[in-house]
Amino acid sequence: MGPRQCQVCNEAPSKYKCPLCLVPYCSLVCFKKHKEVPCVKPVSAEDQSIAPNGSPVDRPVFVGDQNEVLEKAQLEAIASSSEVRNTLNDEKLRSLICAIDSSPDPEIELDKAMEDEAFRILSSKISSIIGS
Repeated sequence: MGPRQCQVCNEAPSKYKCPLCLVPYCSLVCFKKHKEVPCVKPVSAEDQSIAPNGSPVDRPVFVGDQNEVLEKAQLEAIASSSEVRNTLNDEKLRSLICAIDSSPDPEIELDKAMEDEAFRILSSKISSIIGS
């Protein structure tokens, strides 16, 4: 496998990886640009399937309507949005998202989260990015 491309400038092959989030970058200039927005350590697949109480959450992924699935470009637009990334610095907001993700009934947790103003603002920002 050849060298990966720098995910900061998208022009040069990467020589390095961010020690925290493992994003590949090519130079000190790109590293400093990447660090302008705080990054987070990626969550392992093993950690993602554990509920807050420590028990595994096992639920099938079901999509009734393929139009509800985001395209890669939409996901990339969300991930690259500094506005979204800055909003996610809020620990309470990250806890709400983890509660939704690890819940055996995520729709109920999502309804609860929508009562929180910060979560509604994040949802609105994401909706405007993906154009819905």
